[in-house]
Amino acid sequence: MQLVQVVGSQLPAPSQEPDRYLQPKQAQYRAPTNYEDLLGDAIERTFASGVHDLAGLVESLNRQGMTTRAGERWTEENYGPEIAALSR
Repeated sequence: MQLVQVVGSQLPAPSQEPDRYLQPKQAQYRAPTNYEDLLGDAIERTFASGVHDLAGLVESLNRQGMTTRAGERWTEENYGPEIAALSR
């Protein structure tokens, strides 16, 4: 067994440490569109109001006046494919 003597701390000062937390837009390749920003805001408002199921989410999006990119009302059937298309 080999012993190593630690002479000084090699850790950066707290203000110099890299941020270890997820950055909300770290996986994006481009800036979000106005539509994506508005949709994200509407989804956040829905979750903040205590809704956590798909049926409640699409009902809330429709009540807030959000539509799909094609101008259609949100449904449980179109939510998944629409969100997947936005992530490409």
